[in-house]
Amino acid sequence: MKLLWKLLLLQSFMGGLTAGNTLQSPVFTKQPGSIVFPVDSMEKNKEVVFSCEAQGHPAPFYRWKLNGTLISPKPGSHHSLTGGNLRITHLNKDEDAGTYQCLAANSFGTIVSREASLTFAYLENFKTHRRNSVSVREGQGVVLLCGPPPHSGGLTFSWIFNEYPSFVKQDSRRFVSQETGNLYIAKVEPSDVGNYTCVVTNTVTKTRVQGPPTPLILRTDGVMGEYEPKIEVQFPEVVQVAKGSTVRLECFALGNPVPSISWRRVDGVPFSRKVDVRKTSGVMEIPYFQQEDAGTYECVAENTKGRNSVQGKLSFFAAPQLIEKPQDVQKAIEDALMWECKATGKPKPSFRWMKNGENLEPTEERVQVINGALSITRLALSDVGMYQCVAGNKYGEVYSNAELRVIAVAPDFSQNQLKSHTLAREGGDVLIECKPKMSPRGTISWRKGNDALRETSRVAILETGALRISNVTKSDAEMYTCVARNQFGVASSSGNLLVKEPTIITSTPSTLDVTVGESIILPCQVSYDPSLELKFTWFFNEQLIHFGSHGGYFEKVGGHSAGDIMIRNIQLRHAGKYTCAVQTKVDSSSIATDLVVRGPPGPPTSIHVEEITDTTATLSWRPGPDNHSPITAYTIQARTPFSLGWQAVSTVPEVVRGSHLSATVIELNPWVEYEFRVLASNAVGTGEPSKPSKKARTKETLPKTTPANVSGGGGSRSELVITWEPVPEELQNGGGFGYVVAFRPFGATGWMQAAVPSPEASKYVFKNETILPFSPFQVKVGVYNNKGEGPFGPVITIYSAEEEPGRAPTRLRAKSLSAFDVEVSWKALPWSTSKKRVMGYELRYWEKNEKEDTASLLRTVGNRTLAIIQGLKGSSTYYVNVRAYNTAGTGPPSPAVNVTTKKPPPSQPPSKVMWNTSNSKIILNWEQVKPLENESEVMGYKVLYKRNRFSRPSVMETNTTSVELSLPTDEEYIIQIKPFGEGGEGSSSRQITIPRISGPNAIGSASSVSTLSALSTIALSLTARTSL
Repeated sequence: MKLLWKLLLLQSFMGGLTAGNTLQSPVFTKQPGSIVFPVDSMEKNKEVVFSCEAQGHPAPFYRWKLNGTLISPKPGSHHSLTGGNLRITHLNKDEDAGTYQCLAANSFGTIVSREASLTFAYLENFKTHRRNSVSVREGQGVVLLCGPPPHSGGLTFSWIFNEYPSFVKQDSRRFVSQETGNLYIAKVEPSDVGNYTCVVTNTVTKTRVQGPPTPLILRTDGVMGEYEPKIEVQFPEVVQVAKGSTVRLECFALGNPVPSISWRRVDGVPFSRKVDVRKTSGVMEIPYFQQEDAGTYECVAENTKGRNSVQGKLSFFAAPQLIEKPQDVQKAIEDALMWECKATGKPKPSFRWMKNGENLEPTEERVQVINGALSITRLALSDVGMYQCVAGNKYGEVYSNAELRVIAVAPDFSQNQLKSHTLAREGGDVLIECKPKMSPRGTISWRKGNDALRETSRVAILETGALRISNVTKSDAEMYTCVARNQFGVASSSGNLLVKEPTIITSTPSTLDVTVGESIILPCQVSYDPSLELKFTWFFNEQLIHFGSHGGYFEKVGGHSAGDIMIRNIQLRHAGKYTCAVQTKVDSSSIATDLVVRGPPGPPTSIHVEEITDTTATLSWRPGPDNHSPITAYTIQARTPFSLGWQAVSTVPEVVRGSHLSATVIELNPWVEYEFRVLASNAVGTGEPSKPSKKARTKETLPKTTPANVSGGGGSRSELVITWEPVPEELQNGGGFGYVVAFRPFGATGWMQAAVPSPEASKYVFKNETILPFSPFQVKVGVYNNKGEGPFGPVITIYSAEEEPGRAPTRLRAKSLSAFDVEVSWKALPWSTSKKRVMGYELRYWEKNEKEDTASLLRTVGNRTLAIIQGLKGSSTYYVNVRAYNTAGTGPPSPAVNVTTKKPPPSQPPSKVMWNTSNSKIILNWEQVKPLENESEVMGYKVLYKRNRFSRPSVMETNTTSVELSLPTDEEYIIQIKPFGEGGEGSSSRQITIPRISGPNAIGSASSVSTLSALSTIALSLTARTSL
């Protein structure tokens, strides 16, 4: 019994420390791997190290096994431990080769690592020093045997022909097997005669040895005839291939002619891209072998004499791989344990379990191992330890670790005491939890005050140990104590039950009615225990309302003791169920209010055009939701490609009442594509429109609208030009629309007619050599379409084309006004309504060094005889001519005259502008502007001033460099100064801003004023001209 209590104390102590993440069972962080050691290097490096490392607290200690037997490192032994690593010195291939495992252990138990092997690689020399010669006929096949010496580790083979480094090159006729090392020659040729030496290389030690040479000679008794293939190199009937590995199959045949080698799957499945088939060397490789690569493969050798084949099966295998592992568990004493261990592999893995590094052999019925599952009933402290599930097949084993802890403790409330105060609502139910820590689970009882608690119809102790009291009364308020017992001890914990008044919502459930746009208060009044804090929560259609969002529609207005809310500017989407939930620490309650929102009707649906004529359309529809207010009327709107949006239309009946679900739209235009929509109205207002109907076109009819603004005139000689504005498409009343143009000489009785078939046409030209210039004609334009001809428009009079003027203007004069402007004058031609009338004059001007073809044009209108050409270059010579024009064109030009523009105006602006104010006067001074050599002389200055940026400027001229302005000084002024000469106006000074002056005197300059846009020079009636 004393030992049992020690174990109990240890388990309790370990459990407490584990909760603080201090103690830990051993877990491998590094496990040993297999080692292949080259014997040739034993003289240089005579030791190997197997790695092993594990985490745990206390720190693990390590042991090792060789072939299942513990190794006992001793001083002077060739085995030693450094941490968990095993070092083996003075290696002996007979004693040290085998399977090694590392064991890591601490106070929680022992775990065993995966197996790791130590093997020794070597290659001995060939024992024979001479081989007999091989004699064959030409054309015969031959096999030269290698016979490698004793060895360990992988080998590769090659053959030397006569002398090193002349190696046999493999091709379709010669093959070196990497399985046997033999050299195969399918058909011997005279060039093959010589000595052949087999070279063997160990892939681990890199050691290379050569066998004795084998002479190959040709027989002299004839040449071998042709014969069918004979397969000499073939693979086994069954080849076991590991998952993910590379399998290499060899196949080679002797024969005359040299056979060709091909491969296939017997089941007919084509090779995947990863399969490498080397036809010339008789090798097939399949890398990264998977289950789908398994099957029967065939090698076929063929020549002209026959065919031979060999088959072999590739069988897939996979080492075990765990898919479900046991996990660390902590169980109470006498509890039950079930661990599942599952693994995949081919063949199907078998399972065994280990405990603390030893195979688990169940000796009691309570311990069962079935198909990898370990179950232990009635757990005891002796079951504590490290367990390992080992899944294995003939291709390997995998290990999984798990720790089992068995807890046995007396009752303890230190981590989970009863609440010091539990609140309950009078008339409600209350549950007082009791969850002590104890193992095994014992019995739980309760006390009320100092007395044992008796169970009644209202008071019950549940299986979990919790105390439940139903229909709580004031008399239930008391201190309650939970007492827990098991075979290891007893403990208790106490807490008080406080009974509070119930929370009751005094507002009654209701249905409220409101119109869109109004505001309403939803009440939520309560009675409650004043010692408790209230919390109100509102839901809309069972979704929580977040106050401050939802567009600001919802607002709390109830204060602390009421949950009333206001909904502002109610919309249709706010209709629904509102729930007020009130909660205290003791209880909760809720009330629901249904809110009905009345609003304009929803959009009608299913708009259909039932019948359509040339000017009417009959529509039908279905009503949308009335939103709790009956629909009183419908409005129909229409849209065409020619309208500006939707337009109201006339209907029959004129007023479409809410009981009607159809109406006829009238006064439509024929042959126009229409869309229709319907809007519903009720006492609240007009709702959203329906979706548009499908497009529908009205029927065709005769056209009724004639072209507007019929006119004409102009054109070329012998032409009558008639123009009009095309009739808009929406007024053409049908397809095939066109115009009928009728005309006759003024005073004639018969009409000539012409059809213009294009609806976009706006002009018709009639040409006839008999038409006299500028002759009057009567004209009218009608319309037609596929349905027939429509009306003609009114008759108007127009004139045929006239002749261009026949004479040139005379007395042409030109003079320069400035560097940029030239004035041109001439004598007018007679102004009359003759057949060669003058409508105006056209001036052409070009620079002296240019051609007339590049001339610029300026036209006048009417009988003017003077024009000013602007925008010219200064100090430049121009040529100018003038000619008369009318609708027929221009007449002959006058002789050209030349004119030279004046020098450009000064380019330098006035500088050092100073100003001062005195007695309501502004006095300005500036420096004289000196023109450059190619600029015109300064004749004077213009002073431009205005009150602000947006007012029009006034102008004063002076021929001196100062000016005095009589202006009120209580206003702000903007002033600029520019020189002028006979070449025009020069550059303006920087803009001066004179601020509003409160004192009698002020002074300033333009040096600190920023440059702004120049003031425009505008001649006003108040412009003053003075000479100072």
